[in-house]
Amino acid sequence: MDAQGYKLSHSNAKAAEHIDKAIRAFTLGYGDANAHLSASLEHAPNCTMAKLLQLWLRLLSNNSAIIAELGPQLATVCTDGWNDREKGHLQALQLASKRQWPSAVAVLDRLLMEYPQDLAAHQCAMRLDSYLGRFHRSAGRAARSLPFWSKEQKNYGIILSFFGFGLEESGDYARAEDIAREAAILEPYGYWPHHTVSHVFEMTDRATDGIDWMNDRFEFWSGPKNNNCAHIWWHKALFHIDLGQSDEALKIYDENVVPLAQPVGFQLCNLTALLWRLETLGCDAGDRWAHQHELFQQQSTDACNPFGEIHAVMAAIRADDWAAYETLLSGMQTASNDGSEIAAAYGEVAVPIAKAMAQYVKGAYGNTVDLLLHVRANLSRMGGSVAQRDLIEWTLTAAAIRASERSISLSLANERMAFKPVSLVNQRFMAEAEAISV
Repeated sequence: MDAQGYKLSHSNAKAAEHIDKAIRAFTLGYGDANAHLSASLEHAPNCTMAKLLQLWLRLLSNNSAIIAELGPQLATVCTDGWNDREKGHLQALQLASKRQWPSAVAVLDRLLMEYPQDLAAHQCAMRLDSYLGRFHRSAGRAARSLPFWSKEQKNYGIILSFFGFGLEESGDYARAEDIAREAAILEPYGYWPHHTVSHVFEMTDRATDGIDWMNDRFEFWSGPKNNNCAHIWWHKALFHIDLGQSDEALKIYDENVVPLAQPVGFQLCNLTALLWRLETLGCDAGDRWAHQHELFQQQSTDACNPFGEIHAVMAAIRADDWAAYETLLSGMQTASNDGSEIAAAYGEVAVPIAKAMAQYVKGAYGNTVDLLLHVRANLSRMGGSVAQRDLIEWTLTAAAIRASERSISLSLANERMAFKPVSLVNQRFMAEAEAISV
């Protein structure tokens, strides 16, 4: 059995011990889950859950070439001796490998109603929901499970952190902060507790508090075992931008985010989203876009998820590689007709956003405004968090100002100021909008 009392097929005590460590590493974002899974298989070569978790890690890599290899492998898996929970994981994997993400999440949701302490299922469902722009659903998922946990139980801080982040993405910022702070005490090196509080500060216009949070907990999120520390650095840079400290944000980009960058879509998105914001504020990107675009090109150009492709497009056009842009756009258009459950998200949201960003770089700001106004009500379908998707709202506002669309600019600036009046970025947008001649 694992640490939560669930049966593990074709396993033994030593293998189960490494499974538990792998699940903690996976759900905390701290440590090497793959190493523990390999160790588990050394002790029990046919351990079902170890193999399933390896498959999940590969599928969630956001590497289209790796994902393409999984389909045939998953279709021929022998399930002799597997229990129902393990078969549920396999079913979800099979669906997810075909980009049937909503169906895969539905399988995991039902699985968690039977096995509410399956932390790997919680994490996988949340990750798939992130591609769908549905991070908020982790709150309901955790809420259904929490009554089956006790505060004294091992890993309670992990399920609590899932609840906290879901609340944050639902806009329940006060509760999210309280719960995430409690989770951070229980799991100080956990990614989700620290990340949730960072999001709360971002969304509630408390940039100074955010920087203090980062500095006070630096040892807990910045080490080599912290698998997502590049994204935490990204959040820290956003706080500096809101405070008008673009030079400090650019320094974080150069010294902290770039050195951690791997040619993996969601990691590279940190670079794109940060540098794009800074450039709209007048920072000189120099040759940074060329380097970033080169990292994106080390991946397969096949469509993987809308969020990642949008950022790849932005890097390509900023690097002035319009051939790469056309290749990426063609892949997105193909994905919009592939019959998967996310095909419509590509066609109705991702492709228009990609075209809008291209128009922005070409200086056709009015076209950018037209395209983004049309899709902004459905931005969640591009994937990512509310804070991440603000990149598109930010670009829309900047484009409206550059297009001298006074009414639209004022409307968008007023909206931003209503939610974050202290932000110097929003104050700047407002001043620029007001300066547009009638």
